[in-house]
Amino acid sequence: MQYGFDNDKYVRIQSDHIKQRIAAFGNKLYMEFGGKLFDDYHASRVLPGFEPDSKFKMLHQLKDDLEIVIVISAVDIEKNKVRSDLGITYDVDVLRLRDEFISRGFCVNSVVITHCNGQSSAKAYRKRLERMGIKVYYHYTIEGYPNNVALIDSEEGFGKNDYVETTKPLIVVTAPGPGSGKMAVCLSQLYQENKRGVKAGYAKFETFPVWNMPLTHPVNMAYEAATADLEDVNMIDPFHLDAYGETAVNYNRDIEIFPVMNALFEDIYGKSPYKSPTDMGVNMIGSCISDDSVCREASLQEIIRRYYTALCNFADGKADEHEVNKIALLMKRAGITTSYRKSTVAAKERQEKSGLATAAIELGDGTLLTGETSSLLGPSAALLLNALKHLAGIAHNVKLIPQTMIAPISKTKVNYLHGHNPRLHTDEVLVAISMMSLLDENCQLALEQLPNLAGSQIHSTVMLSEVDRKTFGKLGIGLTCDPVKESKEK
Repeated sequence: MQYGFDNDKYVRIQSDHIKQRIAAFGNKLYMEFGGKLFDDYHASRVLPGFEPDSKFKMLHQLKDDLEIVIVISAVDIEKNKVRSDLGITYDVDVLRLRDEFISRGFCVNSVVITHCNGQSSAKAYRKRLERMGIKVYYHYTIEGYPNNVALIDSEEGFGKNDYVETTKPLIVVTAPGPGSGKMAVCLSQLYQENKRGVKAGYAKFETFPVWNMPLTHPVNMAYEAATADLEDVNMIDPFHLDAYGETAVNYNRDIEIFPVMNALFEDIYGKSPYKSPTDMGVNMIGSCISDDSVCREASLQEIIRRYYTALCNFADGKADEHEVNKIALLMKRAGITTSYRKSTVAAKERQEKSGLATAAIELGDGTLLTGETSSLLGPSAALLLNALKHLAGIAHNVKLIPQTMIAPISKTKVNYLHGHNPRLHTDEVLVAISMMSLLDENCQLALEQLPNLAGSQIHSTVMLSEVDRKTFGKLGIGLTCDPVKESKEK
């Protein structure tokens, strides 16, 4: 795997930059934390070398001086909103996040339920958390938010919200996903702190877009592709350009809300500490790219990956045509098509010859390998075996898993577990190889090659199961699929 990002430098300078911001506000800072605090696989894909838990490592440098507030919207509780990458609802993810933070030694202050207007589901959720010993606060819906500044900055606005009692210099405000109300919680706390004579500050941590990289840089375009369903658009920050004569990239929602935030800052502080939405950020990602060409290539692959994901979601009824068209336009702006992805071309060519569902992989050294479906193996499982044998120097005709072992597994899946797909998934293949490795040296050699698959690119001519998708994700492999369902695939 080629690296284009200096992770150690990032952990070091990002934590130092946040310390400077805390000091600038008299040792009390509310930091809105956008994106994923850990398991940030998007960042690790577009910035090879960025570790999925890099932000956790960075915050660990500040662990003794911070506490965490987790935010969830009452609207999302009521709708049972699901985090798509994990397949769990936001209310469940709040508990998962809390457990993760605590297990890594962080202080979790409380949970704030936002957008409250008497929802019974929010009340039930609060009672559930309180029974678990978790402090819970309500923040209410404010009519006309965020434009009615006079109401927001009053006792009938932020003044109605519960005050979250904090003691540490840095309060990280995070949430399961976007639209939860993190910014409003931070601003409400500034209002409440000011009432109590505490001059706290506000900063925003967003990994993307990267403010000091060009608007059309593939890293920033990949962020637009990732948020196509949210209507986010990267833009030149006009306030920053006007104030400093410097070009900086931000996104539409922060730019649109800045005049309102500026007015709120002026009401709370007497004078706004910021001249632009970019000023509010503490993002040092752009200063840690060590190989721009590697990150450009990875980001172009990510744009195509997002396009195929949107196509598959559209085929499943989980996305609309607008999302697909938006990413298609981004691809055109980037000057690429799906044929730019070599594994896609290889998979389609193999399928045209065989007429069977096919998958292809481009390894780190550019080698292309293919695999196709059979009565006992799906295309992804067959491909994984071929790739491991190639990396281990094992002849293609060597069978790592004997058919006598595959057949009873398939029988159990269908006859006893009542499944419809007799073929082995990738995780089942890996379990079988692991068992065989106790007796077979080739299987042991094949298993040792798994880390070498990181950074590879796979394309399948059929939609893969959730199990296969997650397995490839854990291996650090970029995956795309045609929006076609294979018969008997589940």
